[in-house]
Amino acid sequence: MGSNTVSPDELAALVGRLRWDKRRHPYHGRGEYQATAHQVLETATALVDARRAGTVVRTLRTAVDRVTRALMYLDDSSGIVGDALRELTDLYARALEQALPINPKTLASWLVAAQFDGPGWPRIHLRAFAPALGERGTAEITAQVQARAVGAASDSWSAQFAVRDFREQLAELTGNVDHYIAVLAEDLKSPEQYRKIARALLDADRPGEAIDWAGRGLAHHPGTPYSDRLRELLVDLLIDEGQVDAALEVRVTEFNRHPVAATFRALADTCDRVGDTTPLAAALEALRARATENPLRLRELVQALDSVGLDEEAWSTAAAHPGDVGAHLLHFLVERREAARPAEVLGPYRFLVQAQLTDTGQYRYDRAVRLLRRLRSVHTAAGDAEGFIRYLTELRTEHKRKTTFIAKLDKAGLAP
Repeated sequence: MGSNTVSPDELAALVGRLRWDKRRHPYHGRGEYQATAHQVLETATALVDARRAGTVVRTLRTAVDRVTRALMYLDDSSGIVGDALRELTDLYARALEQALPINPKTLASWLVAAQFDGPGWPRIHLRAFAPALGERGTAEITAQVQARAVGAASDSWSAQFAVRDFREQLAELTGNVDHYIAVLAEDLKSPEQYRKIARALLDADRPGEAIDWAGRGLAHHPGTPYSDRLRELLVDLLIDEGQVDAALEVRVTEFNRHPVAATFRALADTCDRVGDTTPLAAALEALRARATENPLRLRELVQALDSVGLDEEAWSTAAAHPGDVGAHLLHFLVERREAARPAEVLGPYRFLVQAQLTDTGQYRYDRAVRLLRRLRSVHTAAGDAEGFIRYLTELRTEHKRKTTFIAKLDKAGLAP
């Protein structure tokens, strides 16, 4: 949309449609609301890009407020409106910077209210608003956050999070790395804090300290959902600093702690990256031993074998234990092998057909028919067209009481 084709009045009219009555059903009209939110974003962006932010900055603030409130009542399981709100908030920050001068204390109060009194969205990025806030606005936020910290209930997680989040963002705005790290280090309950510290040190060209903090974070939090990001950063740092053996040791340690396909792939990727595949042999042996002890681990073994190009072992393992590796993985391996060696996939294809017929899913018969069509082609490629007819006859006899299935077979031309 060109800047000459939109006007502030058009934007205001669109924003007027962003109201949402809380008594309304959360599903009714959400598609139209999503479309309107994106129209507002597109129109406002065109005006800001055209250096006309001064004419729309108030309207943008209204848009952010209205979408924030609407998200309390409409269904946004798709995240579409939430994404639009994040972009509108960032655009509002851009517009404020362009539309200077403004009252920085008023802006500071709005930001603090959004952080502490709002529903938890949008996420406020103070760095985006820093040009408009200036020193006065930043000082006002600092003072208000200090006041909120005193009054924050000790058992209110949301209030504590809001205080901590803004204190960290304010510390980052100072540009003083050590002060920023000191604030982050006040709360080291998550590996994400260590990652932020390591990232800040890396940006300050202090890689040695970054490695130290990242290593400490993994030692304290080896297995939380956020540990993987910290581990990735540590491995990158070690490789960049030429500490290849240490980088591999990080991967090996994690694999030994949790020997599954995902940690094996991470180890294999790092081995490939540094040109040293030595650790993979022991890791594969560990996965083979686990699969021997517990067939439920066979899928992880097959996935690991496949990830490092050991296709033959992956295939033979899966073909020998089709019920343990899972239909999805088996189907993937079958499709990859059928062109070169059609005779080898006949049995696994029949297993997949049977798995669909014992399933209870709504589309099980349709999936079974698709598999049978492929199986007919594979039988022909293997020079055994008669074998498919015999199998199909037996299958129809075995499942003759499944009249819906038989009808689908007839419709698909799968009759003896």
